[in-house]
Amino acid sequence: MEKIRTALIGCGKVGATHALAYKTLENSQFSAVCGSNLEKTKAFSKAYDIPAYTDITKMIEENDIQAVSICTPHPLHAELICQASKAGAHVLCEKPLAVTLQECDMAIHACEKAGVKLSVISQRRYYPAVARMANAIQSGKIGRPVIGTMTVLGWRSPEYYLLDPWRGKWITEGGGVMVNQTVHQLDLLQWMMGPIAEVFGYWDNFNHPSVEVEDTAVAVIRFKNGAIGQFLVSNSQKPGFYGKIHIHGESSASVGVQVEGGTPYISGISSVVDPSFNDIWTIPGEEANLEIWQNQDREMAKSIDPMNYYHHLQIQDFLDSILQDTEPPINGYEGRKAVELFTAVYRSQRDGKPVSFPLPVEQDDSFDGRYSFLPYSRR
Repeated sequence: MEKIRTALIGCGKVGATHALAYKTLENSQFSAVCGSNLEKTKAFSKAYDIPAYTDITKMIEENDIQAVSICTPHPLHAELICQASKAGAHVLCEKPLAVTLQECDMAIHACEKAGVKLSVISQRRYYPAVARMANAIQSGKIGRPVIGTMTVLGWRSPEYYLLDPWRGKWITEGGGVMVNQTVHQLDLLQWMMGPIAEVFGYWDNFNHPSVEVEDTAVAVIRFKNGAIGQFLVSNSQKPGFYGKIHIHGESSASVGVQVEGGTPYISGISSVVDPSFNDIWTIPGEEANLEIWQNQDREMAKSIDPMNYYHHLQIQDFLDSILQDTEPPINGYEGRKAVELFTAVYRSQRDGKPVSFPLPVEQDDSFDGRYSFLPYSRR
């Protein structure tokens, strides 16, 4: 079997998940790791018996690296994608692709110019309950989607923001609950409902006075097919954690998924993840499948490590796209869509009005609306 020489950029918590995949997947030869802290990177590399670097280009050239995963804090993604692609490596980037549209476009253009592939992690698309729901919508079983709702309510403690020095700050995290904790769910909502026409939104920070970024956001969405939707996301509610996406069709049939449940997931910290399952299914003739699928998904969750399994599936697809010279299922343009959605909420609050899509790229001091507006709760 042909093997791809793979490497890792960023050896923090989620980096361990990518390293495990590259170490165990049959068509990967895990060959090097690069990090900004040499001592920490050497400790990481020792566990995998691979060389450690602080220079991306040097790592790629000296080890003939063909593909890299970028697992650093979000504001670093775009520049690292540019460096890796210029050196000739295909790139798989952790979510989000970047924190601004300008950086997204810079990263996409760099990969296209270098002739390499770019993919963005969105492993929740691989959940059986999510895939089942998306397939039903795409095959027309509910007719035209006309209402889409997404809610994620959870909690992040003050101790969470002390786990890493970059957490909770605009300049080093790029944003809060929309950018970090719920960008996957934003991706799923827009993926299932289709292209967006307009967004009106608010954000605020209610329960985290030591943190700069938003802990809560809400938005109303008009989609290009005429449908409407909304989302409410928050790190400000405890105890427990849940995330639900429900799509209602013009046929009056509905499908839904509880994507998250139980306790909040933190990469490299959480040891248990509750299984995702379909919680609404009213497609005529398929209603009885709901209990069957729920049991299947719960049983499957007992036989796998969900914190690694779905990452491995997407990483395998990424490697396959390189070997087969096909487009990755979740490419840079797909990854950009979630960034455009949360950017619209920041700009909508800044401007006090709905924001039309596509959003123009801005180059000003407001950081796409993050800097220019003091949250209502802190006035």
